[in-house]
Formats: sequence, C-alpha cells, structure tokens
Amino acid sequence: MASPRGLDHIVVLVRDLNAAAQAWGALGFQVGRENRHPFGTKNRIVQFPGFFVELLTIADPALVSEHGPRFFSFDAFQRDRLARAGEGPSGLVLESRNAAADAGLFARAGVGDFAPFFFERSGVGADGAAVDVAFELAFAVDAASPDLCFFACEQKRPENFWNAAAQDHPNGASAVAGVILTAENPSDHHVFLRAFTGIDAFRATSSGLAFETPRGEIEVLTPDAVLRRTGVAVEARPELRIAALRLKAPVAARVPPERLTGLTLLLEA
Repeated sequence: MASPRGLDHIVVLVRDLNAAAQAWGALGFQVGRENRHPFGTKNRIVQFPGFFVELLTIADPALVSEHGPRFFSFDAFQRDRLARAGEGPSGLVLESRNAAADAGLFARAGVGDFAPFFFERSGVGADGAAVDVAFELAFAVDAASPDLCFFACEQKRPENFWNAAAQDHPNGASAVAGVILTAENPSDHHVFLRAFTGIDAFRATSSGLAFETPRGEIEVLTPDAVLRRTGVAVEARPELRIAALRLKAPVAARVPPERLTGLTLLLEA
C-alpha cells in the first residue's frame, strides 16, 4: 500500500530562463540563482517550505540523453515537449520517501515501468557556501497526457537543498495550497492519479476531481470549472494540463497566464 505523496514541485518550461525569473521577481518572489544539470538542462527555483517552482530550459542539447528501455529521459521529454507544444507548465512532481519503492509501485499499477533515476548537481547552501544536492526520481506516465511529465522525487540530501532564507518572499507568499489541472473529462484520469498520488479517497463532483495530499490539493477541473474558478478560459482537450498554481499569501490576487508562461497564479489569503 502506497503512502500518500504530497506536492513537491511543478516544472515550468521556458525558452528564456532569465526572463522567466524576472517575471516572477517582478511579482515579489525571490528567485534562486541558475543551476545546471549534467543532462543538458538548467533551472532557477522559487522555493517554499517543502515545495518549489522549477523554471527550466534546455541549456546544452548535446548533453540530452534519449529515452531507452526502462529509461525515461527527463531532458529528452522537455526538449521534445518544447518543440512540440512550446513553453508552459510541463511537469507535476510529488514527494517520495523511497524512489526505488515508488518506481516498483508505479510499475505494478501499470503507470510506468521505469528504473529510478539518480542525479546530483552543485548548489549553494544557506550560508552561501557550495554544497552538493542529489535526487532520485520515479517516473510515471499518463498515456493520455503526452505533454505533461509526472514523477516522484526523493531528496537525498535535503539539508543542502531546503533553505528558509530562500523561502522569505517580499510579497509574503508562504506555502503551496494546491495545483489545478484541467481535462475535458477529469474522470478519465482518476485511475492514473490514484496510482500516482497514492490516494484512494478522492472527491468527485460535476466539476471534477480533488485529491487532498499531505502537502496541498490536486484538483482536476473541467474547462468550465477552471473558468469559474480562475477567470481564465482554457481549451477543452482530453489530456491533463496544469492550469493554475495556488499559493498562500497575505493578500488574495490572480496573475494571468500571459505573465507567467502559461501558468495562472492564484494567491489566496
């Protein structure tokens, strides 16, 4: 039996990493410095307690690894997704306490038979000194949602990654409240999401589905429900897409998707 997995981060795929960081910074978020991955991508991070937004781009296409037997290539997915569908939210990531075990659970549930993927990179600690951070990923696939990447992420050196100073945002945003996905028929994805989240007791209404995770809520809403909830019209399509990110903040506000590369941001007091 899987333990429920909380929200860990979302990936927002962009062409210009610094421009994306400036857009978040202009809204009062503290954005981390650039980090490079050994497989050809680079990112900048907006961090909250136990959760972050990963602004990601392709840095060196020559380093991108291709998909292989039981190998899901995060970097190839992002490269191909950028070419096929353009910028925007491209990954939904949950926390993992044991990525190897989660990979086995995903395989038995029929949502992705991939070997866990380990990598490490350099980072900067709370005191400004260089540190190493490491991660192990367990990938899952919703075959009906080709433009969204799903995986559970195990932090191997969490003490080097999480940084309270980086979570002190000038606008007062303090924590993740949830992620809103959209699909034409949310119920089509409930089998996948049950396996991915480890949550059997989800809510189903005429508007969609809701999974209450240990860190934030995952909602899957119809396009009409997204419009009512966010004020933003989204196209009716069968696949899962990330429509909005909900963050706790002192003052309620809505940031439209054109300001944040296709992601609607809901600040909730």
